[in-house]
Amino acid sequence: MDRHQGAIHRYGFRVYFEDTDAGGVVYYANYLRFAERARTEALRKAGIPHAELVANHGLMFMVHRAEIDYVRPAKLDDSVVVETETLEVGGATVTLRQTVRGPEGICADLRIKLACVRIGGNKPARIPPRWREGLAILCGDDEAGGD
Repeated sequence: MDRHQGAIHRYGFRVYFEDTDAGGVVYYANYLRFAERARTEALRKAGIPHAELVANHGLMFMVHRAEIDYVRPAKLDDSVVVETETLEVGGATVTLRQTVRGPEGICADLRIKLACVRIGGNKPARIPPRWREGLAILCGDDEAGGD
């Protein structure tokens, strides 16, 4: 597998009431939702949208492994940013680091391994060259999706 250190993509948003538990902090499973949205935007920004992978190649990325370290809670109305960077690109897998940052620092640190699979059979497939290249550089910038 090739080791790539790509740019960091940043996706920002505000924490809404629907994201929190009864205590007003982000419900632990919602960090996975935040990471999913940020990955989708990172792929789009890199010029390799997931929808195009599906439509043109009959392939999709599935989460193969997710490791999450919860550091401190994000809270209702916090402005949060998810930073996404590529750690490693293999033939049929990619490993990303996603860091969720709130006003007080890191809230959660995720390591996500995605597998490229054929739709329908869920059999592993090689990542097409254009997606490999896009994932390797991950075209990050300081633009945020919200405030």
